[in-house]
Formats: sequence, C-alpha cells, structure tokens
Amino acid sequence: METHISCLFPEILAMIFSYLDVRDKGRVAQVCTAWRDASYHKSVWRGVEAKLHLRRANPSLFPSLQARGIRRVQILSLRRSLSYVIQGMPNIESLNLSGCYNLTDNGLGHAFVQEIPSLKVLNLSLCKQITDSSLGRIAQYLKNLEVLELGGCSNITNTGLLLIAWGLHRLKSLNLRSCRHVSDVGIGHLAGMTRSAAEGCLSLEYLTLQDCQKLTDLSLKHISKGLTKLKVLNLSFCGGISDAGMIHLSHMTSLWSLNLRSCDNISDTGIMHLAMGTLRLSGLDVSFCDKIGDQSLAYIAQGLYQLKSLSLCSCHISDDGINRMVRQMHELRTLNIGQCVRITDKGLELIADHLTQLTGIDLYGCTKITKRGLERITQLPCLKVLNLGLWQMTEKRGIFLGKGGRVTHTRCRLLASRPAASLLCPGCSLGLNKSHI
Repeated sequence: METHISCLFPEILAMIFSYLDVRDKGRVAQVCTAWRDASYHKSVWRGVEAKLHLRRANPSLFPSLQARGIRRVQILSLRRSLSYVIQGMPNIESLNLSGCYNLTDNGLGHAFVQEIPSLKVLNLSLCKQITDSSLGRIAQYLKNLEVLELGGCSNITNTGLLLIAWGLHRLKSLNLRSCRHVSDVGIGHLAGMTRSAAEGCLSLEYLTLQDCQKLTDLSLKHISKGLTKLKVLNLSFCGGISDAGMIHLSHMTSLWSLNLRSCDNISDTGIMHLAMGTLRLSGLDVSFCDKIGDQSLAYIAQGLYQLKSLSLCSCHISDDGINRMVRQMHELRTLNIGQCVRITDKGLELIADHLTQLTGIDLYGCTKITKRGLERITQLPCLKVLNLGLWQMTEKRGIFLGKGGRVTHTRCRLLASRPAASLLCPGCSLGLNKSHI
C-alpha cells in the first residue's frame, strides 16, 4: 500500500512545517485546506516574529496572527496608529518599532492607555521624536518590561531615566546608546541612588551606554554600588571615563563582559586596576584606546587570565607584550589585534605556540607580518576564522602590502583544507567571508 503525504496526521505535518522558514510556512498554508489547518498550529510559529508594514486597514491580520500564536511583532513602517497594533494583539510579548521615525509621544500615548502585562520587550531604537513623556507612559503601563531599547533616542534625559527607575523594576536589559543628554545623575537614578524618588532598576544585567558623552567616573561608582547583578557593560566611546573609574568596576563579580572601545582616557593604569580586583571577565574590548600598551598585557596575564575574548585593535602593543601575556591565557578563544602595526612574525609564533585554543584571530592591517608567521598561525588546531582585511602576500617576498592588495590562492588553501574554516580576505578568488570546506 502506497503512503502519500496527504495521509499524515495534522500533528506530523505541523512538526514538519515547524522546520521551514517564515516565508515557506506561509506558502504551505496555500496548498490545500489540510495543510492550511496544520500550518496554523501554534507549534509551527513558536518564536516567530511577524514583520509588518502598517499601511492600510486589514481586518484579518491580527486575528490570523493570534490564531497562529504569534506574539512578537516588528513594525517596518508605521502609517497607521500604533494603537491599531496594541488593540489587535492584547497578548503581545515583543514590540519592535526600531527606525519608525514618525512615531511621536502622542502616538505612543494613544497606544499605551492601560497596563499590558504580557509585553516584555520594547525596541524604540532610532525613534528620534520620542522624549521623556513616552518613558512616563512606558513606566506606568509596562510594569513587566524586561528589555528596553532606546539607542539613538537623543531627546531622552535624566528625567526619563528617573521615570524608568520608578516604574520598571523588572528591567534586565537597557540600551541608551547615543542618548547624549544622559549624565551621572541619570545613571544614579537607575542604580537606586535616589531611593526617595525611585527604587531603581536593580535587576539590570545588560547595560549599553555607548557614546554617552556626559558620563564620568561617578557613573561607574553608581553602577558598582547599585547594579550588582550586571553581566554586560558597554562603555565604548564614553570619553569622560578614566582609569580611576576602573577601580569602581574592579570588584563587580557578576560582570563578565566589559567594552571600553575608544575610551581615550583608559591607559595601562586602568587595566591594572581591573586586573587587581575580583573580576571574572570572559570578554574585554579596549580597541582604539591609544594609551594601552605592552604593560596592559602583563596585567591581563596576571589578573584577567580567564578571558575568552580579548580585543586590542589599534593599541600600541608589540611582540614583547604578546610574550608577556600568552603563557597564562589558556582560556582565550578570540584575539583581535588588527591594526597593531608593531606585531611581527615573532608575535604570531608566540600566539601559535601558546594560545592553542584560539578559534578566531583578527590580523587586519598588521603590516609587519609575513608568510612565515601566517603559516604558523594557520596550524592552530581550533582556528576557524582568520581576518586579514585588505593586505596582500606576494609570492616572492612573502609580505603583506596595503592598499587593496590581493591574497594569493596558495595562502588561502592553507585554511581551505580545514573543515568549516572561514578566511576573511577581500579580493581573494576563493570568495569573501565564505566558508572554505
């Protein structure tokens, strides 16, 4: 007896359909009634985020989403009232409005007029018309919010952070990237330093303060005292913080990732403070901190030897610094030393000899390395990603030359023989950013 796919139970069809991408899930629903019914099973759409253009009325849209159990929505363009979404999906869990430039305080105020206990994630990144007024609404009606993205909302001030600290006690992740008006006072509110006015967001685990130019070391003091559960802290491009602020961070035992990229006032002394504390960091980024040198690598080896990812791009480090570090960094998996122009083949040989667990290394712009050093690096047993950027190896001299040079085929095949290895070489005939298998 021949068995046809039409004989499968709806539960089996639903299980098969769950492995399809979103577009194909929609297509199988158009094949026949039986497939449509199976494809509407909630297990098929579990975790799917609907991406919508709200341009005109569509009465069947939200009932269809609810029937499939979809509770995560991204609005790609907003030409209708936001309240249209909230009313249509009363059990919404995640709302992504990133880049909806025409969203205003008035529009958001009309949407959030009562508590929405199901909403856990709200993304308002680049909604540039949003001000503290909207944060008041959010703090009042979205009490269960856990993730709030405000990156690029440049009209947010310390008053908005006070409102967040007053109402969003379950918040775990907050992104304030490029909120240029935020200062130490606002961070104090989040950290519970003004308990008489607001309890604070003391459950925060992820905090992004990238490019908040008004922040100083006082903010770091507030963070270390009040946000003791913090796991990830991004301070990149915060030019107002200094080495002294690292003393405050050095005893945050829950912190496992710290981004200090382009913090111009961080030097070897700041790294010393971090290394002398009780941190258990697994990720550290000090790229483009031009006061970081070889002494920092010695401090890292002494006190931050458990790091799994270390980024030092464009720092003033040399082979001597590599020599001081590599023998203690047995856990290191990713090393980014692009544009460290003092690194030579000797440094690569030290890395190849001691950092045997490396899976990825960035050597973009390291102009003093040659074929000899690269051949040693490619012998690392776990290496999967090698970024060489725009540098060329010549057949005769075995060196790299800048200005859009071409990496030879011979060189690429050193990694091409590795399963799932990726060689990032623009201009290479074996392909750009592709896996060579």
